[in-house]
Amino acid sequence: MKILTKGKYYGSRNSEKSFNGVLLSQYQYTADRTDWHYHENPYFMYVLQGNMMDSNKKIQTLCPSGSLIFNNWQESHYGSKHSDNASGFHLEFEKNWLEKNNIPLNLLEGSQLIQNPKIHLLFAKLYFEFILSDDYSEVSVEILLLQICEALNNLKTNDSQKIPIWIEDLKELLHYDTSNLSLQYLSNQLGVHPVHISRAAPKHLSMSLGEYIRQHKIKKAIPLLLDSSSSLTEITYKLGFSDQSHFNRVFKSNFNMNPSSYRKKMKLD
Repeated sequence: MKILTKGKYYGSRNSEKSFNGVLLSQYQYTADRTDWHYHENPYFMYVLQGNMMDSNKKIQTLCPSGSLIFNNWQESHYGSKHSDNASGFHLEFEKNWLEKNNIPLNLLEGSQLIQNPKIHLLFAKLYFEFILSDDYSEVSVEILLLQICEALNNLKTNDSQKIPIWIEDLKELLHYDTSNLSLQYLSNQLGVHPVHISRAAPKHLSMSLGEYIRQHKIKKAIPLLLDSSSSLTEITYKLGFSDQSHFNRVFKSNFNMNPSSYRKKMKLD
């Protein structure tokens, strides 16, 4: 079976930057299906455009635009494209970078879809620095990489704890339910008292329930902003914000710029 060495992916490479043992790259995916293969290093794929599927010997995972998936070096898999156009942003760690920064090699194992919105937003910021690539990007990238590893470690710690069964159901609602979410609505759907949800959710989500919902909405905004076919007004209502000013405030609190400035900057670069 083929082993893809550092920086090698199926598709057409648009750009690539190396930061002291970490490789960032953007690829246009051209093949409808790749061969089975391994990678020399662990890496993340952040789907920027299109619909992808990642398949290993255990599971097939759908990865529409905005998805974030991790594949470890020992995981054999293949990828397939399910749209005319598809592109992705890769973060690849060399093992010595992990060792140098005292990050365990088993921080994540196997292949898995990352749903946590905090990690998604860190990747969106990483991609922004990758595109911006100014005098301050290198130090910004290093900080973001350490924040990503810390967030992944917290996620693994939380997953290892005994958590109520309904927490996973809560995450499913927060990720996929397009209703106007409220504490009472979640209580009715889960059959759990609102007070119990409000006390337990921050512990197991690593943030308040409101912040988790807001970050999840912004997580979904990134691929929409990169696609010029949707107006800001359309994106606002697709994400479930009450109006554009609310969307602007929440987006700016995470990226220090409003959505229109973010979109213009990404287009210019």
